[in-house]
Amino acid sequence: MTLAQAWWPSLVLLLAGLVKGVIGLGLPAIGVGLIGLVMPPVQAAAILVVPSSVTNVWQLAAGPNFRGVFRRLWPLLICILLGTYLGGGTLSGGNTAQIRLWLGIVLASYGVFGLLARRYRVQPRWENWLGPLVGLATGVVTTATGLFMLPLVPYLAGLDGLDREDLVQALGLSFTVSTLGLTVDLLRSHALTQELLIASCIAVLPALIGMQIGTVVRSRISPLWFRRCFYGGMVGLGIELVRHF
Repeated sequence: MTLAQAWWPSLVLLLAGLVKGVIGLGLPAIGVGLIGLVMPPVQAAAILVVPSSVTNVWQLAAGPNFRGVFRRLWPLLICILLGTYLGGGTLSGGNTAQIRLWLGIVLASYGVFGLLARRYRVQPRWENWLGPLVGLATGVVTTATGLFMLPLVPYLAGLDGLDREDLVQALGLSFTVSTLGLTVDLLRSHALTQELLIASCIAVLPALIGMQIGTVVRSRISPLWFRRCFYGGMVGLGIELVRHF
């Protein structure tokens, strides 16, 4: 990693942490997307491993109903791990240009979904079979792009009976499991080197500083306006990555 590349992840994680502090999500999307502009996406994903784990566990621990959320989501969580196993090595062994293409498509799709602000209701009778399918798909997408928002986030947002606090905890739990699966895949393919692991540990500090700044900013601006800017930025970043294909 060159000196020019070394400062960039810290700056990106500061921004990503700020966004997560304001709207509660966005750290992996911004981190992998922007860092992936200057280095291979597999390295960007490796640098995000520790900051993502720390912030996701923090988000998970803040929820009030871990047992109930886990009992409901365990088939989904197991299938996320299974999906990362089945898709193992895609990120580390694939063509960098093609990975950037798929990364751009996922980011742009995620941004469009957020801008549309549509809630797709998951019928209770679908949950037993749709949850595992979403988990498998999320695991495969995670190992292909380093991102785990699609199709996971729309699915969780559409579940009946999850209030705001339960949804935040469900996202934290699912993201934690996804990060675990990605970490195992990177270790198995020898993509998480000692150098990148050190860089990932260092990146925790700017991410936490950014989150703290974000909590202050949140009380002074409109979260809805900020959320629209974030999703619009995801569309723009996705298009930029596709242009690099």
